[in-house]
Amino acid sequence: MNRTLGVEKMLRQWVAFLLLMMVPALAWSQKKPSGGGSAPKAAPQSHASAPHASAPSHQAAPSHGSTPSHGSTASHGSTPSHATTGRPATGGSKPAQAGGNKPAQAGGSRPGQTGGSRPGTAGGNKPGQAGGNKPGQTGGNKPGVAGGNRPGAGGNKPGVAGGNKPGGNKPGGNAHQPAGTRNVSLKGGGRASVRANGQIRSVDRGGMHIEHGVRGGRTVVSERNGARIVTRGRGGYVQRAYVTRGGHAYYSRTFYAGGRYHVGLYRGYGWGGHTYFGFYPGVWYHPGFYGWGWHPWGVPIAWGIGAWGWGGAPWWGFYGGWWNPYPVYAAPYFWLTDYLLADSLQAAYAARAEANADAMAADAQASAGDNGGGGDAAPVASAGVSLSPEVKEAIAQEVKAQLAAQESQAATQGGAAAAGNAPAPSGASDQTPPPALDPANRTFVVDSDVTVVANGQECGLTSGDVVTRLSDTPDADQNVTASVSATKKGDCASGATVAVKVDDLQEMYNHFQETLTNGMGELAKKQGTGGMPKAPDAGTQASDIPAPAPDTSVAKTLQDQQQQADQTESQVKQEAAAGGGGQ
Repeated sequence: MNRTLGVEKMLRQWVAFLLLMMVPALAWSQKKPSGGGSAPKAAPQSHASAPHASAPSHQAAPSHGSTPSHGSTASHGSTPSHATTGRPATGGSKPAQAGGNKPAQAGGSRPGQTGGSRPGTAGGNKPGQAGGNKPGQTGGNKPGVAGGNRPGAGGNKPGVAGGNKPGGNKPGGNAHQPAGTRNVSLKGGGRASVRANGQIRSVDRGGMHIEHGVRGGRTVVSERNGARIVTRGRGGYVQRAYVTRGGHAYYSRTFYAGGRYHVGLYRGYGWGGHTYFGFYPGVWYHPGFYGWGWHPWGVPIAWGIGAWGWGGAPWWGFYGGWWNPYPVYAAPYFWLTDYLLADSLQAAYAARAEANADAMAADAQASAGDNGGGGDAAPVASAGVSLSPEVKEAIAQEVKAQLAAQESQAATQGGAAAAGNAPAPSGASDQTPPPALDPANRTFVVDSDVTVVANGQECGLTSGDVVTRLSDTPDADQNVTASVSATKKGDCASGATVAVKVDDLQEMYNHFQETLTNGMGELAKKQGTGGMPKAPDAGTQASDIPAPAPDTSVAKTLQDQQQQADQTESQVKQEAAAGGGGQ
């Protein structure tokens, strides 16, 4: 019994001894620095080690350096596809983690892990992965995709080049070719574009460009023997290099229409590898007359339809519901605004009558209705039936600005004496943006029929419609974007965004300038009569570059080009009907 008690006493002593030995060990282990530590102190270590722990994701060429994702604007500018690999964090980690760790952990790994990864993984990746990607992927992309893009190249939707939506750059076409058109490669060289209804849209062959508008009008352009030949309808012009003065190249245009000739001067503008031609006045008024034109009259004047002489005119009856002249004119530039619009609408009426007499009745019927027509092509039919006061005010302000600019320019014109012994033209143009691309010039009044593409559908702009330029830099096809500000029934929808050739915008600007010059001539005749205030000196002086005499061979040149275009189109129709060269 005593022996048993002795053994138990001895055991209790050993237990007490062991307990005494364990307390210091536990205390020491709690003070020993931990491999995880606190998140703030360990953050630098985690930040520095992340690249090493996930080397495959950092070095993976397909996600960072592959041509499809790096060269495409859509994917290159997007942080998720260019700067991340897999999920929206570094190295396949969840948001706000570095190296695959949970929030507020640095190192913090479970037993048998390195850098917070699951067993057998490196850098927080799932088994068999590098850089946090799903099985079979490199760089965080979906299966079969390089650079994080959807099926296709460069992050674009299937069948789309350059990241554009359908209706922009479609397969086999571009942003300026409408849906349903067919490209035809012509025998002997050249190409043509044919509309879905079989009508020819455009032809390029033997240095000649032929273009048919949606309203049936045809424009033909060619360069031959140093001359630019342009036919439109039954008229046109021939342009030739004229003189070079002060580093600027000037060109003369002899226009022919309705049996009459007239000559215009144009300055060349070289920009973006393309030459544009800007109207240059052949006559200048006294600077004070331009100043009078853009300042208010003391008292507004009434100038009714009778004073204008429009009553009974067919064009006035046709467009009278779309446009209303000002009831009174507070300044000459308001008078000039109505003069310019009236001139444009007269041209629109004449162009419609010339292009297709039957279109007049159809368009008049559309104007009387309220459905807008257009069927499935909703953006093509205009919903607006009148020129809004806001758009008309924008035109008036453009007139005012041009008069103010001409007031300054007129003071520097030295008259005809400066033109003596001008050197032969070099054909080169100074590297200056044309007025159509001047950021100050945004509002344009359409001068002749123009066909554009809106939302993949063709639509027409006619003389008197108004567009507002949106972009300043032409694309590879020398187009800029514009918004349709005001249109007539049957034209492009008001508010539509369209691509317009800079050449077409420049011609709108040219016609604006020419009409403004003619309008100033009418003001000079009428000032001081019919209640209109008298103007200061309304005399004229010849431009520093006088225009040459008309080239009377132009009528024959234009006729020959029309015949050649007829022959070319006949051949194109035969080849297109045979189905050759379709694309």
